Amino acid sequence: MSVTIRMPEAVKAIIGRLAEAGFEAFAVGGCVRDSLLGRQPQDWDITTAAEPGQVKALFSRTIDTGIRHGTVTVMAGRERYEVTTYRVDGEYEDSRHPKNVQFTRSLEEDLKRRDFTINAMAYNDQRGLVDIYGGIRDLESGLIRCVGNAGERFAEDALRMLRAVRFSAQLGFPVEEATIAAMKERSASLAKVSAERIQAELIKLLVADHPKELLTAFRTGLTAVFLPEFDVMMETPQNNPHHCHSVGMHALEAAGHAPAEKVLRLTMLLHDVAKPVCRVTDADGTDHFYGHPAEGSRMAEVILRRLKCDNDTTEAVCRLIRWHDDNPPVTGRNIRRAVSRIGTDLYPGLFAVKRADILAQSSYRRAEKLAYVDEYERCYGEILRNGECLTVKDLAVSGRDLTEAGMKPGKELGDMLRYLLEIVLEDPERNQKEQLLAEFHRKLQVNENILS
Repeated sequence: MSVTIRMPEAVKAIIGRLAEAGFEAFAVGGCVRDSLLGRQPQDWDITTAAEPGQVKALFSRTIDTGIRHGTVTVMAGRERYEVTTYRVDGEYEDSRHPKNVQFTRSLEEDLKRRDFTINAMAYNDQRGLVDIYGGIRDLESGLIRCVGNAGERFAEDALRMLRAVRFSAQLGFPVEEATIAAMKERSASLAKVSAERIQAELIKLLVADHPKELLTAFRTGLTAVFLPEFDVMMETPQNNPHHCHSVGMHALEAAGHAPAEKVLRLTMLLHDVAKPVCRVTDADGTDHFYGHPAEGSRMAEVILRRLKCDNDTTEAVCRLIRWHDDNPPVTGRNIRRAVSRIGTDLYPGLFAVKRADILAQSSYRRAEKLAYVDEYERCYGEILRNGECLTVKDLAVSGRDLTEAGMKPGKELGDMLRYLLEIVLEDPERNQKEQLLAEFHRKLQVNENILS
């Protein structure tokens, strides 16, 4: 098959210089795959017969990215391009890293060690597309399939099993049956992979176009290794008119309805994680899940810490889970208090969470629920447009104003500011310095009378 791929000029120049020096070189892997799919590659990797020292000798600006494994980064302006020597991996001792690598002059041997056929294609303008293992065929038929024997590929690197699911979620391709069978057989070996690497693949999977492909990880036993709580969710029914899925399927449906953003997709995956432990069934056989948002927030923190998520992500997800089911009456005073209580930084993301949750439920009262969120958001927007006070920082008086008016610094000062905030949340018109200082003096007088 004759295929032409438009490579960046810098990539052409690097390949050209290597070729002039007598070294075969190709663009390889994901950039070739994405180009064939009509997608914009995020990175362009180059593979070559030249060894690292030979690459370094040909280019003036290089970085020793991974010399031991044959990788040199070549700088072209501000852009970086990884150039890696053809190699054959040695024995894998930890289901993740080869004990050693051996450089080779064979492109075929280099492509043989790669994970999936769609990632094992190479291209340059002189030779065209090199597709030894059927990658173009699998792209056209829409299939994730290992290069060679799937069991051997997963024995070399257990993370490849989760990567298979991630590519399935990104491309919308099913995983080939023999590859699925090998994943089921070797799923336990994923426990040897670091939490950081698993987390990175999980997040890429979740923010992909088809996050429901996490089901493949569940069905092959992978989630039992890194997210056993999800397996329990999948096994927990929701006998309730508001729901039509198990807890786990509801979470996956909800993730698919949320914007493709890390915090929001993680929130939807875990927003009902505590339902299995909070589930009670009444005399009519209806399930209830009292207290699951607060308990879910605690459980999610344990999970995200275990997966080595960063602190900001963990905090945001846990807070969204804590408040996802909070539904204040839609009046100015109630919404102001809710925003102040929940935190202004969680908006407008909380509205996206609520809508995704509703859309993944049964159709029972769905229109009514969505109308409520619309009205909540409308009221919130009006509060913002009016510049109404929502936090202590928005008050017309500061801690300094109160100390200058005679109050000593300390806990009582913070309590006083929060008291004044409550007054302003009730009536935004009272957020004026003179009025608040008058209320401050009145409150001090009341306290002194009580104590005397």
